[in-house]
Amino acid sequence: MDYPLPRRRFLALVGTATFLGPALVGADGALARVTRRRAVLPKDVFTLGVASGDPLPDGVVLWTRLAPRPLEGGGMPPVPIPVRWEVAADERFRTLVRTGTAVAHPATAHTLHVDARGLRPGAQYFYRFRVGGQASPVGRTRTAPTGRTRRLRFATASCQNYQDGYYTAHRALAAEDLDFVAFLGDYVYEAAPWPGRLREHIGPGQPYTLDEYRNRHAQYRTDPDLARAHASAPWIVSLDDHDVDDNWTGDGAANPSEPSPVPFAARRDAALRAYVEHLPVRVGPGMRLYRRFRFGDLATFHVLDTRQYRSAHPTTVAEAEEPWRSMTGPAQERWLLDGLVDSGARWSLLGNQVLLAGNDSRGGPAEKYSFDSWDGYRVQRRRLLNFLGTGLAANPVVLSGDQHCTWVSQLNPDPLDEGSPVVGAEFSGTSISSGGEPDVERLRREDDATRADNPQRLYVDARRGYLVGELTPDALRVRLRVVDSVTDPRAEGARTAARFVVENGRPGVALDGPPDVHPAAGGAPAT
Repeated sequence: MDYPLPRRRFLALVGTATFLGPALVGADGALARVTRRRAVLPKDVFTLGVASGDPLPDGVVLWTRLAPRPLEGGGMPPVPIPVRWEVAADERFRTLVRTGTAVAHPATAHTLHVDARGLRPGAQYFYRFRVGGQASPVGRTRTAPTGRTRRLRFATASCQNYQDGYYTAHRALAAEDLDFVAFLGDYVYEAAPWPGRLREHIGPGQPYTLDEYRNRHAQYRTDPDLARAHASAPWIVSLDDHDVDDNWTGDGAANPSEPSPVPFAARRDAALRAYVEHLPVRVGPGMRLYRRFRFGDLATFHVLDTRQYRSAHPTTVAEAEEPWRSMTGPAQERWLLDGLVDSGARWSLLGNQVLLAGNDSRGGPAEKYSFDSWDGYRVQRRRLLNFLGTGLAANPVVLSGDQHCTWVSQLNPDPLDEGSPVVGAEFSGTSISSGGEPDVERLRREDDATRADNPQRLYVDARRGYLVGELTPDALRVRLRVVDSVTDPRAEGARTAARFVVENGRPGVALDGPPDVHPAAGGAPAT
């Protein structure tokens, strides 16, 4: 089923009474009568907050889920519930600009995806949901601009393992003034509960079924700092491996010999369904998650899916050079290249999940690579980077996640050759919490040992946090925002650890002033 559900599928119903009667819904455009029941609406149905996402010039997706008992399957009666939604120009909802009624269905865990259209481009709005005398928290969102655009401010984040730490970074991110947040993978983790961790995953083990993945998503959404971050700005999300299973590829588990209570295809489908149910995302046919957003004449943001269509992992460098291996599949690769050429914007932003720049993690003549990154798909990577070098894609900048630390790199077709031309820049952001407290000294030692083998690497940093980018016609300026702790519940705030700049018409990235190098810092700039 595509999300969000088109509004024409629903008969507009106003649900304001505590006792909710029969609803008429059109599952396929025609009206069908739902079984007549009188359902008591439980208290506290908006425990998971609100979210918005996938901003367009005239609209945005609004999300919530009715879940009074979020960790027990939701706790809603098994009937459709009509819910009123409101979009206003002001936080007190004195000036309503769009309203309507959507239906939360038990088949989709009583989640709501409202594609609110008819909005002004480049405008700030506030939104909320109401049902049975209850009102959701208020969210703030923005539509994408059109025409001449002088400024775009966004953040990138990824990797928020619930068991590894608190979402201190989200608490700080919620206070940033952003046009959108790009969350680049590993929204939830599939790991079983680890006794003795800071906080434990729900469930007896890893999730495999739809109900188990729904409960896992619900547990993450109960975090108040994540809820604040969602309510502060529209999100553009993409998935990575832990949203389903560690290091999965296409149709297969990373370790097919590992015992599983269900076939991998069933597990993947359950995980993907729970993922789109719980996030404000537009999904194309066949669960297509790669998509494109335009921000006036300033930038086009191409969001990749490097999981659903990728080939199996190689096991050697020779296999990584096999031309048939693909990170994206041929259809998505054509979509990306065509979109880069036809963008018409001054900047090309690529939302990517795993490190694109090469990384030899063993110093000296021996080599060691992660084949789950683009190092495992070298022919396609070389093809993409050679294309970026033609100038057909304006000012390409790749935004990635997955590393659990910050990596800032020059991009060149042969990443391990100092003479290879620079064709773009990559900002691979650190984690929100995954990995727990950072091992700063370990990363410094590893960087010192492998710096000569990775000439494309500009900067690494072990600390947790997120990146904030400010884009203008002349330059992209990026700040690394780090937090002091993810295990101290009293920790709060973020500070800028390093600044970077990509200049219009000059491929590559440079430090924009000296980095923060106080004794507790993890920054390791090139020397």
